[in-house]
Amino acid sequence: MDESYFRQCADRADSYVEQRYGIPVLILDVPDPFTGDLDGAQIHVDYETRPAERLFLICHLFGHTVQWNVNPRAREIGQPLAPPVDETLMPEIMAYEREAAGYALALLHAMEIRDLDQWLTDLTICDLRYLVHFYRTGEKKPMMSFFEAGQPLLAPIEIPEFRPTKWIFRADGIVV
Repeated sequence: MDESYFRQCADRADSYVEQRYGIPVLILDVPDPFTGDLDGAQIHVDYETRPAERLFLICHLFGHTVQWNVNPRAREIGQPLAPPVDETLMPEIMAYEREAAGYALALLHAMEIRDLDQWLTDLTICDLRYLVHFYRTGEKKPMMSFFEAGQPLLAPIEIPEFRPTKWIFRADGIVV
């Protein structure tokens, strides 16, 4: 896929999320080390992101936005965790991330984008591997150093009805 295709898809996702769910996607300067952030009612994407990264962030952060608005425990899981994270929490953290990815994939499908399932899956698994490494070691390696193409496809999860509610920005919590 070329950059213009990802730009087109990211623009579509931006509009769709705002029109269908009432969640504005704001392109602005997101404080380091983040490239995107959420608070339950808005999604912020750093203005320096490339189109593919922007699309991933919109979809991924939308998935977490859904979770935060339908499950109070999801908001707790998304709060600060200082490495090393207790290994007993890792399965719940991974389930939280996979669920967000399922909503992200459902979002793409709702927009009739059905040729990016493998792309989204591979980036999600990359992100999961990054998080596991960070939570176990505290080391912040480049996320893409965990990338491996061709991961088993994730499944979409039906997006439930929800009302976007402002909670807290992640930058006020987890810093990974």
